[in-house]
Amino acid sequence: MALLDVFAGAVLPIVVIAAVGFGLGRSGDVDPGPLNTVVVYVLAPALVFHSLAVASFSGGTILRMTAAVTAYIVGMVVIAEGVGRLLGESEPRRSALVLAATFPNCGNYGIPLSDFAFPEGGRAVAVLYLAVQAMLMYTVGVYVASRAGGGGGLRGVRRVVRIPLVWAVPVALGARALGLVPPADGTAMRTLKLVGDSSIPVMLLILGIQLSRTDYASALSQAATPSVLKMGVAPAVAVAIAVAVGFGDATVARVFVLESATPAAVTPLILVGEFAGDLEVGGVSVPEYVSTVIFVTTLASIPVLTGLIALLEGGLIV
Repeated sequence: MALLDVFAGAVLPIVVIAAVGFGLGRSGDVDPGPLNTVVVYVLAPALVFHSLAVASFSGGTILRMTAAVTAYIVGMVVIAEGVGRLLGESEPRRSALVLAATFPNCGNYGIPLSDFAFPEGGRAVAVLYLAVQAMLMYTVGVYVASRAGGGGGLRGVRRVVRIPLVWAVPVALGARALGLVPPADGTAMRTLKLVGDSSIPVMLLILGIQLSRTDYASALSQAATPSVLKMGVAPAVAVAIAVAVGFGDATVARVFVLESATPAAVTPLILVGEFAGDLEVGGVSVPEYVSTVIFVTTLASIPVLTGLIALLEGGLIV
């Protein structure tokens, strides 16, 4: 498929909806907080539950995805930590670099992108990826963020039990295992699907609003290293892991690579704001540093992911 067709079919819809959110954020006093709360506590859990409950994943696919995402996160943490130490980065900058370079925006960017790029099953696979990463984000990610602030992070780790998005995963998998999933064409599941589907445009609007609120000018020159790691090294790591794991399903493997290659996630910004929000390095606060990486990698992702989708569709991962 030609690059222009890939861009128009998979990336352009993401850009357009996020641009609307960006315009809202720039033109008015739009607070993404309430929207984010609705997504985290209502829309995304419905999306996760419905997608996992009705998906035709085998137990082996779930285990392989769990292993692959875990290997990717651990691998990128080790690489980013090593690069940070080689460059002489000290805390809290080193931990911020690790967070920004490691965790992809597999939710409000990756799920819609996978849905547009691979309409035959892409969204369900992306939701599975998100479910695994959520567990790692609120354990490994919280630990790294708390290290940046000089704390242990146990208080932050405990918050995971209060996040419905995380609980939607075992509930959906448990319902599948026990044969308790309601009929797909019944009222309950159709309602869940309606609620879950609405999360996709809302996620993209939130992404645009958050980017519009980013104060990136002062930290722009310092964002090169994590941006290169996230948009250059991370996709290569994901391809290597996909080949090593051997998913046995081309769509699952391709979505895994695509999700891993999405730009820096927004959640680490929230984490560093919680644990190291008042710390500065070189006149730039840690949240400003992370938000700049998010902005840079999101812009860079437009050509990078367009090319990557074309390669994936051309047989890069079979």
